[in-house]
Amino acid sequence: MAITLNNGFQMPIIGLGVWRMEKKAIKDLIIESIKIGFRHFDCASDYKNEAEVGEALCEAIKTGLLWNTDHGHVVEACKHSLKKLQLDYLDLYLVHFPISIRHTGIGATGSPLDEDGVLDIETNISLETTWHGMEDLVSLGLVRSIGISNYDIFLTRDCLAYSKIKPAVNQIETHPYFQRESLVKFCQKHGICVTAHTPLGGADANTKRFGTVSCLDDPILKGIAEKYKKTVAQIVLRWGIQRNTVVIPKTSKFERLKENFKVLEFELAKEDMDVIQAIDKNYRSNIQPAKFWGIDLYA
Repeated sequence: MAITLNNGFQMPIIGLGVWRMEKKAIKDLIIESIKIGFRHFDCASDYKNEAEVGEALCEAIKTGLLWNTDHGHVVEACKHSLKKLQLDYLDLYLVHFPISIRHTGIGATGSPLDEDGVLDIETNISLETTWHGMEDLVSLGLVRSIGISNYDIFLTRDCLAYSKIKPAVNQIETHPYFQRESLVKFCQKHGICVTAHTPLGGADANTKRFGTVSCLDDPILKGIAEKYKKTVAQIVLRWGIQRNTVVIPKTSKFERLKENFKVLEFELAKEDMDVIQAIDKNYRSNIQPAKFWGIDLYA
């Protein structure tokens, strides 16, 4: 099952995220996921595991992400990722976050802070400049499709205005507690596929990392799961797919890989989709930059 992007290429509607995945476990997990049927893998330079992913993904569909320190060095950053992934091209390459920070070298994916302990933001590189660098990647044959990540409506609208090649994807946090219906509909109206990078609301990992609450514990979702004899995670992923969004859950457990892929085997009734729509809390669980960067970028 796939979504056709605005340039004609297709992207599988469910993928596997590798953020925070242990390096020693990646190869076996990815090989097993390929056997199950996964053909969409979400990687990033900042995840610091591209080399390990590359060992297992040489002949599979890949996704890359441009880290914030590389906005003025787009082509070099992409080539660096391609080398580590052992690939000639990427199917999709995204701007990881709509902000440029001090460049510390290709492949150096830290978040440099200034003398006050605040994220060292560059003010001489615009998102438009970065995007034109992304367009160069397509012209050079290094990537097939390009997109954005963590862009709101205003930034997405601007990108549409200055782009020669329209973004094919906007990868954002969205789940039942953070549905972002206006942003999702805006992107879809303008031919931009929405990918949910935290489709389960972060689960236990984000509770530990950010102290946030997971939608997987919601009693309404648990009730729907019992009705369909599925797990709550399967219900949430299926809800995302039926919104016509791509979902890329992360897991380090083999049994969960199979469980996640089986969401393609059932459908939720409209009445249950409506019930889930009603539990939106406008609650962000994943990206909390102020915790690490000393600045609230959403202020």
